[in-house]
Amino acid sequence: MRNKETIGLIIAVVALIGGLALGTFLTQRSNVLPELPKPELSEGQRGQLGIDKNINESTIDKYLYRDDSVYYDVRMLEDPANYEEIGGDRYLSGLVDGFEVVSYPYLVNVEGLPEAVGSTYTGKTLFTQKDGKYTANYEESQKILEDLFPKDKNIFLMCGGGGYSGMTKNMLTSLGWNGDKIYVVGGYWYYEGEHDVKIKQDDGSYAFWKIAYHDIDFDKLTEKK
Repeated sequence: MRNKETIGLIIAVVALIGGLALGTFLTQRSNVLPELPKPELSEGQRGQLGIDKNINESTIDKYLYRDDSVYYDVRMLEDPANYEEIGGDRYLSGLVDGFEVVSYPYLVNVEGLPEAVGSTYTGKTLFTQKDGKYTANYEESQKILEDLFPKDKNIFLMCGGGGYSGMTKNMLTSLGWNGDKIYVVGGYWYYEGEHDVKIKQDDGSYAFWKIAYHDIDFDKLTEKK
């Protein structure tokens, strides 16, 4: 009798352990992130800006909050360029929730803006580009870029109209990043999703404190000779 009870107990324990293992396996599977489509250029002018066909302003809500990804809006808080001339906004008046901010014009000198908007920031930058070649201006430039844009992560980029984000991808891929992991989401100006964070307040002020902003203190960097 005792042998039968012992066998029954062993079977019950094995079944319990098996059930727990199965539950853990199913839980782990349910937490696996869906695979992202490879970047694919949109058609027409949006494609010329580098904006992705599949992951863009219309669909980004489905791809937010992934722990295998980083999200950056690459606008300035206040851009010297007159983007109002092309229907935009020189201020960072809002952004998509989950996106942090690092300003592209601080990463490298800006070229190719529409003539109507004039010039943007022309001060110190981490890199200088000329004829498609990027040269570091500081000893820390590459390290800062790799910290901001980890090469082992998917990188989602936005700006106002799409230009800065496309330029950022061009820069990263030229410096060795895998373009298949970088998505040019496009422009916040065209975003109508459910995760809109308003920075411009009803009284006309800007709640920049809402933004996870990455500043670059050039005075503390070591200039390359």
